[in-house]
Amino acid sequence: MVSAHAAHTQAQLILAADTARPGDTVLAGVHLKMDPGWHTYWKNPGAAGMPTKITWQLPAGVTAGDIQWPLPEKLPPDDVVAYAYENEVVLLVPLKLAADLKPGPLALKAKVSWLECKEQCIPAGADVEATLNVGSETKASADAALLKLWQSRTPRANKSFSFQVHWDKKTNDDTRSLVIEGTQTGADLLPIEKAEFFPGASDDYEIQGATEKLPTSTGFALRKVVKKFSTGGPQWPANISGVIAITGNGQTNGFELNEPVREMAQAATPAVSGAESSRSLARNLLYAFIGGLILNIMPCVLPVIALKILGFVGEARNDPRRVRNLGMVYTLGVLVSFMVLAGVVVALKTAGHKVGWGLQFANGHFVIAMTILVVLVALNLFGVFEVTLGGRTMGAAGALAAKHGAAGAFFNGVLATILATPCTAPLLSFALGFAFAQTTAVIILIFLSIGLGLALPYLVLSFQPAWLKFLPKPGAWMERFKKFMGFPMLATGIWLFTLASGYSDKSTTLWFGLFLVALALGAWVWGEFVQRGTSRRGLAGVMSVLIVGGVGAYAVNRGPDQIQWQTWSSAAVAKAQSEGHPVLVDFTADWCLTCQVNKKIAIEVPSVRAKLKQIGSVNLVGDYTHQPDAITDELSRFHRAGVPLVLVFPGKPNAEPVVLPEVLTSGTVMSALEQASK
Repeated sequence: MVSAHAAHTQAQLILAADTARPGDTVLAGVHLKMDPGWHTYWKNPGAAGMPTKITWQLPAGVTAGDIQWPLPEKLPPDDVVAYAYENEVVLLVPLKLAADLKPGPLALKAKVSWLECKEQCIPAGADVEATLNVGSETKASADAALLKLWQSRTPRANKSFSFQVHWDKKTNDDTRSLVIEGTQTGADLLPIEKAEFFPGASDDYEIQGATEKLPTSTGFALRKVVKKFSTGGPQWPANISGVIAITGNGQTNGFELNEPVREMAQAATPAVSGAESSRSLARNLLYAFIGGLILNIMPCVLPVIALKILGFVGEARNDPRRVRNLGMVYTLGVLVSFMVLAGVVVALKTAGHKVGWGLQFANGHFVIAMTILVVLVALNLFGVFEVTLGGRTMGAAGALAAKHGAAGAFFNGVLATILATPCTAPLLSFALGFAFAQTTAVIILIFLSIGLGLALPYLVLSFQPAWLKFLPKPGAWMERFKKFMGFPMLATGIWLFTLASGYSDKSTTLWFGLFLVALALGAWVWGEFVQRGTSRRGLAGVMSVLIVGGVGAYAVNRGPDQIQWQTWSSAAVAKAQSEGHPVLVDFTADWCLTCQVNKKIAIEVPSVRAKLKQIGSVNLVGDYTHQPDAITDELSRFHRAGVPLVLVFPGKPNAEPVVLPEVLTSGTVMSALEQASK
């Protein structure tokens, strides 16, 4: 075989066999190795680019099949997304040998052409060739394992999912929202951590890169935006084709998708009936019950269950009737909560919305509220503040979680239910998938079965006082255990905080984190000087409220970032200047505190935003968080060893920029913008 080199890509033709028999099919591969930072394109290159082409020059008796494309990567940004390969790829092609081929060597040749891109794109090509011997037996080549590896990365015919595609909503005349759902149908269920859709190419429309994950329990559901190339042009597609990539347990599997697009009202709903319906209901009620039992040991629920164990210890020597009553109150809290969830599911289904397990966690406000609540509970467990039955304001939630009485038992049932919903225990997904497609009565039965399974261990213990004798006696260790359990509760709060960050930008996430710190400080002031203090309690209470309220009000009311930032590249700067636009470039990084301060006090301020709009500036951000080489080179060009670096370019071709100092003021930025606009 012969390797060929282009400017930034090496091409080689490799074969799975050195020798093959007449009539065999031999897998060939065009192996492309790109220089670091360079990429070539998939069969649908996306918003820009060009797919690699292979033109074969084969001897008589050898026929080439279609290219088998491995799954690509999605290169940002989403609005001009590219589907590409970085570092290397092997494009696979089956070669069919005729049954009457005579023994001897065959020269297999091909001309390969591609587009290789980094900051700039260069058309390139190479002639590749390899020799295959025709003989009486098939002998694998040294490249067979490599070809098999890349073959495992190609999409396969779908036997694992039932796909459904439907329109969700119309944004405007040339943009629509498309929902793609997949329900697992195979015997072996795949773990699903992420689902992505790589669309087929079209001359009439594009499916944009941004992917919105939708709540579901039986597979995956995602929303994509479809945009027609011309308003009033061709009709919306009646069929969608492409590849679904499912990632889980460190592996990614691709499945071919080719489905008709239904209108929202036509979306199919699976149903069962007759004797099979009765069997399915009984089976899924059992699944729901067992799944609820297993939820007790899931990480989401374990901190709350541990608190109930502490409650058992505290109540073990009390009147057995009281213990039973508390067990029933806890169970009531769980069942009422599941009834509320069932009611929400029914209401959403009636309104025509899609529903899924953990649907409330798709609401950013709910996740933020739960984060605050769980952090308060953790602080209460640590003893930062104490709350009595008459406590108010900050500690109401923490009090309920810490109490061992009826209110605490009921609230712990509610909290256990809420924290259980993001977790899907074994067998639970089957029951939920069945429930979401059924009538109101069946949905309620399934949810109550889950709740009964979740509450049963506590209920059984409360009705078996003899078993409580095995628990240790109350003592000082209980206070230590309570504080210890604050750590898993705090871990739950951190997990919720990561969920909340998905509903906001980096700046908003930062301020929410600072608010939680202020909340902890306010809780400490309240506990230390109001509850346990001896003097000036009123002043301490006012300070506590001002700390929490002041930071909270500032975090909520701070002005939104209104500067329209685009990704920096030298080509983007040159393009903007050639069109007469001044250019503001902010080279920044998440870990650079000076950068964040500059942005807050000198760039993202009303006067600068107004000036940028007035002069028609193009605003570019260069993210140096992971230290890309292109930005390192640009920093060196301006004699900087790192960020921050803020540049203001005049709106004239090739004009040199004003280099701003490392520490900025709004006046400095305004002066540079004024100079650039002349």
